[in-house]
Amino acid sequence: MVFVAISAWPNIGTLPKGEFLARNEQSPEWHGGQFQNPQAMFSNLRGGILQIFESKPGEVPDRPVPTMDSSALYKTPPGSGLRVTWFGHSSMLLELDGTNIVVDPFWSERTSPFGWLGPKRWYPPPVPIDHLPRIDAVVISHDHYDHLDRASVQALYARGARFIVPLGIASHLVGWGIPADRITQLDWWQEAKVGALTIVSTPSRHASGRLSARSDQTLWTGYALIGPKHRVFYSGDTGMNDSYAEVGEKFSPFDVSLIESGQYDAQWPDWHLGPEQALMVHKEVRARTLIPVHWGLVKLAHHAWTEPPERILAAARCVGAEVLIPEPGQAVEPTMHPVVPRWWPSQPWSTPAQTPIVATKDGVASHTYTQPACH
Repeated sequence: MVFVAISAWPNIGTLPKGEFLARNEQSPEWHGGQFQNPQAMFSNLRGGILQIFESKPGEVPDRPVPTMDSSALYKTPPGSGLRVTWFGHSSMLLELDGTNIVVDPFWSERTSPFGWLGPKRWYPPPVPIDHLPRIDAVVISHDHYDHLDRASVQALYARGARFIVPLGIASHLVGWGIPADRITQLDWWQEAKVGALTIVSTPSRHASGRLSARSDQTLWTGYALIGPKHRVFYSGDTGMNDSYAEVGEKFSPFDVSLIESGQYDAQWPDWHLGPEQALMVHKEVRARTLIPVHWGLVKLAHHAWTEPPERILAAARCVGAEVLIPEPGQAVEPTMHPVVPRWWPSQPWSTPAQTPIVATKDGVASHTYTQPACH
């Protein structure tokens, strides 16, 4: 037991206290000693966390996943002014109007406080951290291990990056050696400047925690990244909620939306969007091209690993949406409408009729959002 505690301790992080806790307490989202969603979440956690350690056929790849190293491209800025490299799951590089942003960096082997236990990545990082271009800032959506990775944060800090994070997460970073003056904390609808970009924290519907005794001490968020010529929306981890039309009204049109589309389960439909609701969010924020994220690297839920792109493409055909699904590590310029060949294998997957993922409006299973008629 002592070994287990020692091996996890550096990664768990530090809960907010002092000035960090005081900042949390000023937030409209802080109630009863923790952050809370305006809309309650429904969870039927039968099987609970243990399902992460179980796998059924098709839930993990049975052959190597194709990846691409785009290091050579970074020597030249994108001709269009906007380039996106998806590294798998929600880890990305955005080259946006001359400013370079890393989103939810995850270069470690496992999404866990332990180096020897927990969901393991299916392939090595397609692009090593030291092959990235200059990094101006790192944007973090929340503090779950698949989005806030200590080793990646420290490596990017060593390269000179600053950090844009939701409320409370500065406590983790300071505990890992990041100076407070290199960290900007945001509440929902607050903004920060990074170079020519304005980065706005947008509401999401989720939770936080890193296996400490107290959860939801740090906020969860999405982001609108607004440049002089281009705009990007990133959902972060979220269930369906009532904020996206407002995001679209305030900040659209977005050239590309990066929306979490995988690791969903009908037992907890308010924690993650799933493919069909990802398309709904894409339409509500008024984005032109969708790149689905939060899939294709680790298994955190029971569905075929190839199911998110299959269901996204099926839903996109219903509404005429443009979807781009790059290979992990492939740098693409969304406004140039590149054609990316299908790179994942064909295998059985569940349709939305077979396995619907429908969020509740208020945490009550019988009160759900209306779904598009076409599947």
